[in-house]
Amino acid sequence: MSLTSKTALVTGATRGIGRAVALDLAAHGATVIAAGRDMAKLDEIASDAITPLHLDVANEDAVAEALGGREIDILINNAGVATSNPVDRMTLDDWNWLLQVNTTGVFLCTRAVVPGMKKRGWGRIVTVASVAAHAGAPYISGYVTSKHGVLGFTRSMAAELGRYGITANSVCPGYVRTDMAQQSVDNIMEKTGMSQQEAEASLNAASGLGRLIETNEVTHAVRFFCYEDAGAISGQSIIIDGGTLQQ
Repeated sequence: MSLTSKTALVTGATRGIGRAVALDLAAHGATVIAAGRDMAKLDEIASDAITPLHLDVANEDAVAEALGGREIDILINNAGVATSNPVDRMTLDDWNWLLQVNTTGVFLCTRAVVPGMKKRGWGRIVTVASVAAHAGAPYISGYVTSKHGVLGFTRSMAAELGRYGITANSVCPGYVRTDMAQQSVDNIMEKTGMSQQEAEASLNAASGLGRLIETNEVTHAVRFFCYEDAGAISGQSIIIDGGTLQQ
């Protein structure tokens, strides 16, 4: 199957999952707008099929200016941030930052592209959330809350937009081999005194796979939701964690 003639916007495309998704969709025929805040990183993947776009998804005016009037067939909401703290040591600034980027950013980008999708009678909205959208965990209450919000928003969009030929789904991976996973390893090392190897092993032990998830295992699921043949699938969440969490 091909995504030729479709234009996809991928947020948080500077690295990790977002970068991999942008490259994958372009390889399967889509014209990709790779959005993020680090233009140097985005320029590394620029090509005839991939156009870099500076975008802060948490800034309402910036989103409206960058996306207003663009014809976006596929929106991949991938931009996200994470932090870890016991709830009694979490600051309000940290809490607000997580919600603003992870949840409000999804709302702002979705709101910006939906009018064009409605007009054309076709659209795909795929949000990269996390297993944290389905289950709580210690020390990441803000992150978990932001991802639960994303999942609820996705389900509401599915119910609201189906009549216009627009689907909304989410992909919820566990720990993926990205910079964010390394950040988790660093936090474990700092808080426990574990070595790099021991901290990585503790992450692996939390997965039914006994290893980190690779980015290509996420991009495959994201792309599946983008195809024409996935038009009857909406409001769904694919958990990618090797069967550790079963819903």
